[in-house]
Amino acid sequence: MPRIVAIEHLTLDGVFQAPARADEDRRNGFEHGGWGNPGSDPTMQEVIGRAMAGGWSLLAGRTTYEDLYEGWAVRQPDSPMTRALAGARKFVASHDAGYELRWENSTLLAGEAAETVRALKQGHDKTLVMFGSGKLLGALMRNGLVDELVLMIHPLVLGDGLRLFEAGLAPSTLKLSSQVVTPTGVAILAYAFESRVAA
Repeated sequence: MPRIVAIEHLTLDGVFQAPARADEDRRNGFEHGGWGNPGSDPTMQEVIGRAMAGGWSLLAGRTTYEDLYEGWAVRQPDSPMTRALAGARKFVASHDAGYELRWENSTLLAGEAAETVRALKQGHDKTLVMFGSGKLLGALMRNGLVDELVLMIHPLVLGDGLRLFEAGLAPSTLKLSSQVVTPTGVAILAYAFESRVAA
């Protein structure tokens, strides 16, 4: 059964919203888009590359899928990252069974995310990598479907914005499997879910 690995940029106060661009995600009037750029470092790409080693597929919620398409396929069509994303199989979770996918190699997982992703894990043969997709990630963590979190924690406090760990998650214990601190002060911490603790 393949593993689900979620790779997330976070501030010290837990915000994951719009790390890459000013216009990435303005929900709730968020005005700090692009906050992750000052912490960018080649070490991050090395960590992401290791998560994708041995073959991988993308698992994303609808909002993140659309943002990745816009940010790479539309704005940077010749980038190596665009080619990597275009060539990978992409699974998109959405409640809308009529949602039209814009990118090649994309498959819609329509319905309740926990059910569709559980079925995907049983029938897929590659690591499923997630970026962003906070709402989807929360649903999968509540159902014990995430295997590893790779958190890139930036030395920054924003005070507002969507936070990755919202109320309602089941208590869990995790095991630190690797740690790296970049020259820009970003702590990259990989955690494997060890057990889910009964509430």
